[in-house]
Amino acid sequence: MNICVYGAASSEIDKSFIDAGEELGRKLVERGHGLVFGGGANGMMGAVARGVHQKNGYILGIAPGFFNVDGVSYDECTEFIHTDTMRERKRLLDEKSNGFVISPGGIGTFDEFFEILTLKQLGRHNKPIVIWNLNNYFENMENMMQVSVDKKFVTDDCRELYKVCNTTDEILDYIENYDEKDIDLSKVKIR
Repeated sequence: MNICVYGAASSEIDKSFIDAGEELGRKLVERGHGLVFGGGANGMMGAVARGVHQKNGYILGIAPGFFNVDGVSYDECTEFIHTDTMRERKRLLDEKSNGFVISPGGIGTFDEFFEILTLKQLGRHNKPIVIWNLNNYFENMENMMQVSVDKKFVTDDCRELYKVCNTTDEILDYIENYDEKDIDLSKVKIR
């Protein structure tokens, strides 16, 4: 299956994130999966792509044409789709993927997570979504989600739409064993 990995494009993040991203990329290939990602050469995006490339795996990069400047796009993709807009990019990332991993990132990654989560809540897809809580990066976001549930802005069932994992094996086990019949989207749709 093709797994979309969202994540940071920053080249200034700690090396522990980069090393873990490369490990995830290698494990994707070892377990028979391809990568769909935002096409970036740096940060978590570039790290995961490098790991996939090290194992000669399939890599689909998708990015707007205006990102096509030296050093921004990952050059070793099996395929690369240039879009006109960021919205088109996100749509294709969704359509070309069988599951999603939210790795540590910034506002673009947060945007991608909440959009793909919202689309699942609205019944537009029923694909696995994993938050990779590497180095406890998403701990505060998980606290925010709990506050939203506690204050009745979000149903508790909504938190069943994604899984928080700490290791690459947990991520891939969840995605590989995901059964969309286990998720009743009617419970979490906006009423």
